[in-house]
Amino acid sequence: MQQNNSVTEFILLGLTQDPMRQKMVFVIFLIFYVGTVVGNLLIIVTIKSSRSLGSPMYFFLFYLSLSDSCFSTSTAPRLIVDALSAKKIIPYNECMTQVFALHFFGCMQIFVLILMAVDRYVAICKPLHYPTIMRRQVCTILIILAWIGSFIHSIAQIILALRLPFCGPNLIDHYCCDLQPLLKLACMDTYVINLLLVTNSGAICSSSFVILMISYIVILHSLRNHSGEGRKKALSTCTSHIIVVILFFGPCIFIYTRPPTTFPMDKMVAVFYTIGTPFLNPLIYTLRNAEVKNAMRKLWCSKITSESKR
Repeated sequence: MQQNNSVTEFILLGLTQDPMRQKMVFVIFLIFYVGTVVGNLLIIVTIKSSRSLGSPMYFFLFYLSLSDSCFSTSTAPRLIVDALSAKKIIPYNECMTQVFALHFFGCMQIFVLILMAVDRYVAICKPLHYPTIMRRQVCTILIILAWIGSFIHSIAQIILALRLPFCGPNLIDHYCCDLQPLLKLACMDTYVINLLLVTNSGAICSSSFVILMISYIVILHSLRNHSGEGRKKALSTCTSHIIVVILFFGPCIFIYTRPPTTFPMDKMVAVFYTIGTPFLNPLIYTLRNAEVKNAMRKLWCSKITSESKR
């Protein structure tokens, strides 16, 4: 389809055109991105290195941190570099690659959050069957299915993007390539493609959010039968998950489940779930999780001790 286009590159307008604000964007989002990568890598290394974090919950948390890092990397580096660029040019092929990566890792994040909710449901509501149901082989298969499902979703998105012919304006009023801003530039009636977009991305976001909320309502309801200490621990874990779900799915549903209209707040909402949520996830899962904090403390204290002995 690219051979039918007269447009070979796009110009991203970014978050702002004001030079002073662009410098602020550079500083703020550089801090956010570095914090996201360092925080998630810290969780990944801790889970891989600690024997005490071998449960399925931390197995899924490992992949959530991995998808968070990749999801943020699909948009943040270009936003940061473009903040200091006079002309924010992105080639057609790179734009399509960004669409694929954004939806692949975003969908992976959704599926991992669902798997984490399933793990908590089994652990709290069916504790006697937990070791059998959530054994490592089952968790591995579920993660593989999540990767496959994410790939199918992103392939469907990139097929829709490649079907769009571009023959005129190439100014994208956004800081990254996604289907919504690209639809505005297409030289065709985009009603059907937008309908497919809402059916695909919108349905995944909305249905996943409903499933997650129902599962956590069931979990919280079942906590009445637990002891005080067990209820407190389970409630702390579930609260962390619910916060992540609301922070991620709220903006996601706002963006992908509506007709092809744009609002001034769209870019800031997109920033929140593409960059803000991956930054907050490590803070939420470490600050509210004593096991992760203890494992990190032991891991890094042992490394410091071994280094000092040398």
